Amino acid sequence: MADTDFNADIESDVTERDLEFPQHSVATADFMRSIGHVPHGGTIPPAEQLDWSSYDISDVEIWRRNAIWDRFAWLRKNDPVHYTPNSFFGPYWSITRHEDIKAVDMNHQQFSSKAELGGITMLDMDDEFMMPMFIAMDPPQHTAPRKTIQPIVAAENLRNYANIIRERTEFVLDGLPVDEPFDWVDKVSIELTTMMLATLFDFPFEERRKLTRWSDVTMGRFDPEICPGGFEQWKTELLECLQYFMGVWTERSQSETPGNDLISLLAHGEATRNMPSMEFLGNLLLLIVGGNDTTRSTMSGSVYAMNKFPDEFAKLKAKPELLPSMVTEVIRWHTPLGYMRRTALEDVELGGKTIRKGDKVIMWYVSGNHDDAVFEDPEAFRIERPDAKNHLSFGIGIHHCIGKRLAELQLQILWEEILKRYDHVEMLAEPERLPNPFVRGFRKMMVRLHPRTA
Repeated sequence: MADTDFNADIESDVTERDLEFPQHSVATADFMRSIGHVPHGGTIPPAEQLDWSSYDISDVEIWRRNAIWDRFAWLRKNDPVHYTPNSFFGPYWSITRHEDIKAVDMNHQQFSSKAELGGITMLDMDDEFMMPMFIAMDPPQHTAPRKTIQPIVAAENLRNYANIIRERTEFVLDGLPVDEPFDWVDKVSIELTTMMLATLFDFPFEERRKLTRWSDVTMGRFDPEICPGGFEQWKTELLECLQYFMGVWTERSQSETPGNDLISLLAHGEATRNMPSMEFLGNLLLLIVGGNDTTRSTMSGSVYAMNKFPDEFAKLKAKPELLPSMVTEVIRWHTPLGYMRRTALEDVELGGKTIRKGDKVIMWYVSGNHDDAVFEDPEAFRIERPDAKNHLSFGIGIHHCIGKRLAELQLQILWEEILKRYDHVEMLAEPERLPNPFVRGFRKMMVRLHPRTA
């Protein structure tokens, strides 16, 4: 089934949902059932029982329930360059070994990110709602807009941000209830990342949760808890985001002294000042999601890791100088972005398989970060892991994450301040995860804080 068919299905049938596949309409759910997707709350069979000739690892239920690990282990061992003939997103190749992912990610000559060829996610960009963005461009178009915004995370700015981040982290943590359950995702992860986003955009602080909403909508097109109105709601809310920021753009583009914020950089940049409105929207959403979802996900993922590996948390409390290593390891172990997509520009041989021109290629970062050919005992969270820096979470090559140092800084300061205040951030139940293979985020994580006793 083509992507355009799914769009039509979502628009015409969005009010009627299938209880087993609540993220999709009835017609789409029938298709999901036909390709073996697990229904909501259904039994998840082990990897050894799957029919790998047709299996689709993008099945959102296994991502919602964090049941992906045996599948990727099977693929790395038995079929590391694997072809899926049919899925919600059409046919695609899964690249699952660290070495092969690096080879694809660094080879933009043969593997393209261009929006016109589908872009960077499994779902092809819509021809009727095309949003070009610099991460979904190849050189030379990619280079200039990326350079335009790079100063926002220059070393001097990072030093200035450190004080702001610490003040806000102290404020947020000091306002949390002690010995009472609360949602860490909403009260800490979302709040801290949204505060930082507001700074990067010089966005009205009292309206900062609009940025959270636009980020959620961007990635939640098929999530009924975010976009119950389907494609039309998704498109409408993103156009509202564009309309809001067009007013900001107009105001800042007329300033004779450009500000040090993302919109001012784009409005005054030689390569970006005349960009079309949909390209502006595409870049906006890239920066909003990149600055929000991934750091927010890892802030929650770090609490999850410390609860699953209490000996490592005890080690961190005893030796807080291990914090930088812990931050790197949690970014590897958690892997906030599950994958990135490319499109083959020509026939390419990889892992004994022939990837044809035009084929969709998925680099599963989450699998590469758990490849035992690179990382010893990769499922374990080890804050002294010597090779954690070899993770793929920020990508490599020309599209590596611009904001990676800022993300690391936010995580480090958060845990510095946690260690000053609490003996334990106790996770009270398994968190609710997003049904999404791209952003490995959390919807809710109930915790209780235990203050330091000495």
